[in-house]
Amino acid sequence: MAAVSNPLEEAVLEFGRHLRAERDVSPHTLRAYLGDLNDLCGFAGDVGVTEPAELDVSVLRAWLARQHALGRSRATLARRTAAVRTFTRYLHRRGLLENDPGLLLGTPKRARDLPGVLTQDHAARLLDEMDVQGPVGLRDLAVLETLYGTGVRVSELCGLDIDDLDTERRTLRVLGKGGRERTVPMGEPAARAVQDWVRAGRPRLANENSGPALFLGTRGRRLHPTTARRVVHARIAEVGGVPDLSPHGLRHSAATHLLEGGADLRSVQEILGHASLQTTQLYTHVSAERLKQVHRQAHPRGQKEP
Repeated sequence: MAAVSNPLEEAVLEFGRHLRAERDVSPHTLRAYLGDLNDLCGFAGDVGVTEPAELDVSVLRAWLARQHALGRSRATLARRTAAVRTFTRYLHRRGLLENDPGLLLGTPKRARDLPGVLTQDHAARLLDEMDVQGPVGLRDLAVLETLYGTGVRVSELCGLDIDDLDTERRTLRVLGKGGRERTVPMGEPAARAVQDWVRAGRPRLANENSGPALFLGTRGRRLHPTTARRVVHARIAEVGGVPDLSPHGLRHSAATHLLEGGADLRSVQEILGHASLQTTQLYTHVSAERLKQVHRQAHPRGQKEP
């Protein structure tokens, strides 16, 4: 454990323990927040602030202004603002701050880049033309069919156990962010690919290290998300003309194609496991942009004049 030199840094450590024990935040979020707050502590120390009670809005704004001057992205600034506001609220509730200066901070609007997605034809070519040989081939097809066919996150896919698969109902029991469990429907191609893997592929890779994991690596252990990402990139590269995407790109594609097919936002939100409908609404913009692109390409007056 790093040495603590002042009460503000000790408060950050206590806050980290609070997030871990009581808020059950993900390890990624915990690392990001503590990294942001340690940076704040360093800045505060440079201006003579070492006590939680000395944190005020001028210090916080000066720190954020310095982040902006260093060229931090809007996404990073938004996350750092969120980290500070959560921290000052915690300090205020514990009586270490008389007032909560985080309430006076504005939140930088994050740029929402439209995610890359496959066309429906690209998705069909990728899955129908995949070279499926041996247990690894069966696994890879099952992995890609599941990612695209259900829209699950790659971490959720790798966390699946055999008992999470209901072949009769064609559903998956998925443990998502924040420990939230949901049931996700599978289409027939995805269900068939997973069943083929379980029947003819998994037994040839399984060993004493496999446990109940549904998807396995070549050494028999639970498939790691990094390996799953490599599989997706490699398999897409084998099909000419299909743009390279990550597993998250397949998730984006699944959501976009659901909406294009007439699914309502609430249903897509539930399938994807989004806590907020606002996150799901991003895909309506994806669909709208694609429709505009089709119009520009296909309509005789759709092209912009030079």
